Amino acid sequence: MNEWVRFWITAIILTVGLGFFASGVIGNCRFSYVMNRIHAAGLGDTMGLLFITSALAVSADGALTIGKLFLPLLFLWITSPIAGHFLGQIEYYTNPKLYEHMSRKRGD
Repeated sequence: MNEWVRFWITAIILTVGLGFFASGVIGNCRFSYVMNRIHAAGLGDTMGLLFITSALAVSADGALTIGKLFLPLLFLWITSPIAGHFLGQIEYYTNPKLYEHMSRKRGD
């Protein structure tokens, strides 16, 4: 009985993680502006990795295995925001029409 409970908890958490990855992919396809795509990809990757690693940790047996699962997650959590920031900086410095996209027209 215990194995079935772990199986279903793993399946639910894994499905949630895949949903976050899917939302990141859909955000990359639907958004037209680069900064919005960077944001969608960053959030989808971060949350998707958290839930998928958590699902694998639930199904794992030993503490050493769980620790090995969370080390790549820690590495990706450190490097993904840095990569997103660098992509945003490249867009900021190379897009001459950035002000037109970021400014809002006032109704007054």
